Amino acid sequence: MGAYLAAALGGALIGLSASLLMLLNGRIAGISGIVGGILGRKSERFGQDIAFVGGLLLGPLAYFFLFGREPLVQISAAWPVLIVAGLLVGFGTRMGSGCTSGHGICGMARLSPRSLVAVSIFLGTAVLTVLAAHHGGSL
Repeated sequence: MGAYLAAALGGALIGLSASLLMLLNGRIAGISGIVGGILGRKSERFGQDIAFVGGLLLGPLAYFFLFGREPLVQISAAWPVLIVAGLLVGFGTRMGSGCTSGHGICGMARLSPRSLVAVSIFLGTAVLTVLAAHHGGSL
């Protein structure tokens, strides 16, 4: 399967899962909120949240059974950098009242003004981070 086809199929599956969660459960597929629901107080949604995150974690296993190989993922950063980055992302999702999946996929689809602002900040910060990390801040 070509890289573009795989990316298009992956995007379609993400959109389908977010749409089904909204249509069937009336919930936005924000991963940080769902994981927060698992780690926080137990609620009536606990089982649904576990199933959703379990599906995310089983995705690479499904890929292996479908294509006979592991997904190709390359991570070139050292563990300390990954840990700090993960903590910063977690902090940012709490500060921004949501993550890229909640704002970027579901919020943008609903034309939420708050999500439009959040995604603009996410992308702007990503661009500045890449410039700083790879180009020393210069173009």
